[in-house]
Amino acid sequence: MTELSFTCTGVRADRHAAGPTLLFRLRITAPEGTRVHALALRCRIRIEPARRGYDDTEAGRLTALFGERSRWGTTLNPVQFAEVAVLVPGFTGQTETEVPVPCTYDLDIAAARYFRALSDGDVPLLLLFSGTAFSGPAGFQVTPVSWDREASVRLPVRVWREMIEQHFPGCGWLKLPAELMDGLLDFRERRGLPSWETTVRALLDAAAEGDREFAEELR
Repeated sequence: MTELSFTCTGVRADRHAAGPTLLFRLRITAPEGTRVHALALRCRIRIEPARRGYDDTEAGRLTALFGERSRWGTTLNPVQFAEVAVLVPGFTGQTETEVPVPCTYDLDIAAARYFRALSDGDVPLLLLFSGTAFSGPAGFQVTPVSWDREASVRLPVRVWREMIEQHFPGCGWLKLPAELMDGLLDFRERRGLPSWETTVRALLDAAAEGDREFAEELR
């Protein structure tokens, strides 16, 4: 087995990507003098929420994921963020490469909800590696990447927000079932509303008015 070690030296947003994408900078080190012809690398990334603190506002936003703060001793478990594969070109001794990780703003995804809940600071991430190394001084020796290979990195919340803002400026993203979308479209067209924003505002205003009427009845 070729004993490779991994260090994540930083993470940044890819400003030229078609969609939200983070680039993780990896330094990969092989034993001295070892020639690695190619490396088929798999990287699983998870959020380690227990490795940072949270203010009261953040804790309130995280209730849906982890429950009340009093329960966090047992519920603040790792959250799966992404799993990607990358082919690393040949090198001897040491190399650096960037691993692109496509991201989503779908708030049905736990990782996206976690990121949105944070006001500032860093997100503690753990990168877990596996894969296959093609090495050897002559010809190919095919060996697996040891399953205990991992690296930690902290992603600034600012980087995440700037990345999302680049692709969804001043907006959020909401996934709805097709029949509900049809109902919303029908409501918008019947009311002659000019945009989805005004459509949702009209529904919220109607709901607020209904709440006030219900409160009056209770009195």
